[in-house]
Amino acid sequence: MSGAAALRTPGVADANPAWLIAFAGFALMYLPVYWSAAHGIWQTDENGHGPLVLAVIVWLFWTLRQPIARAPSRPAPLAGWVLFVSGLLVYVVGRAFEISSLEFGSHVFVVAGALLLMKGMPALRTAWFAVAYLVFLVPLPATLVDAVTGPLKQWISVIVQNMLFWVGYPISNSGVILTIGQYQLMVADACSGLNSMFSLSALGTLFMYLMNRQSRWHNAIMLASILPIAFAANIVRVITLVLVTYHLGDEAGQGFLHGAAGMALMIVALFIFFVLDAALASLLGSRAPRGAAPAR
Repeated sequence: MSGAAALRTPGVADANPAWLIAFAGFALMYLPVYWSAAHGIWQTDENGHGPLVLAVIVWLFWTLRQPIARAPSRPAPLAGWVLFVSGLLVYVVGRAFEISSLEFGSHVFVVAGALLLMKGMPALRTAWFAVAYLVFLVPLPATLVDAVTGPLKQWISVIVQNMLFWVGYPISNSGVILTIGQYQLMVADACSGLNSMFSLSALGTLFMYLMNRQSRWHNAIMLASILPIAFAANIVRVITLVLVTYHLGDEAGQGFLHGAAGMALMIVALFIFFVLDAALASLLGSRAPRGAAPAR
C-alpha cells in the first residue's frame, strides 16, 4: 500500500459525483424552505427552536460522515425509491399549499430514501438517530396543537390554583382564568407547556444519545420522564408568574420576567433531567463506557 493510499481519509473516497448530486438536490429543495421558515414560523415562540434543531442535525450528519462512508455498500433500490418518491410527493404538496408540517416532514423520507439508494441499510442503521432527529424540525400541526393545548391549560390552571390555595393565597380559577387578589390571569396557549415538552424532548433525546447509557432500564426511564418533567417545570413557571403578578403587579408579570420565566423553565427541566440521569447511573450502574462514542 502506498503512503498516499494509507493516508486517505474515510469518506473522501466516497465523495463521488452521485453524492455531490444528492447534496445539490437537497440544497435546491430545502434551502428555500429554511429561508421561508427563518422569516416566518421560526420567528414564533412555538417554533423558535427550529434553527437550533437544524444546527444539531447538521452536526450529527457531519460527525457521521466517515462511519457512513465506511458502511458496506448494499443499495436497496426498492425501499429507497419508495421512501424517496414518497418524500418528494409530500414535499411538493407542502410547497404547493404552503403547509410547513409537510415541507419539513418530507425530510425524513427523502434522507432515508437517499441513504438506502446510495449505500443501503447499513448506512441507514449508522445514521438512524440523525434521520430520526429530523422529526424535531417538523412544526406541530395546528389540529394537534388545538386538541392538546386545551386540556393542558385546564390541568395547569387547576393544579396551580390548588397548590397556591393550599399555602394560603386568595386564588380561584374559572376554566383557564386564574383570579388572585385583584388580578386575573389567563393560562394562554404558550403556557400550556406543549412547546416546552417538544423542545425538551429534542434536548432530552440528544442528551441520551450522547451519554450512550448501556442500561435499557435507564434509557426507558429517562425517555418516559421527558414529558412529565416538562409538564412539572411548566407548572413552576405558571406559579412563578402568578406570584410575581400578585406581589409586584401586572406590569412585572407581563414584562421582562414573563420571558425570563420561560428560560427558567427550560433550565429547571434540564437540571431535573440531568439529576435523574446521574441518579439512575448510580443506582443501575449504567455509566457509559469510557471514551465510547454514541451507539450507531
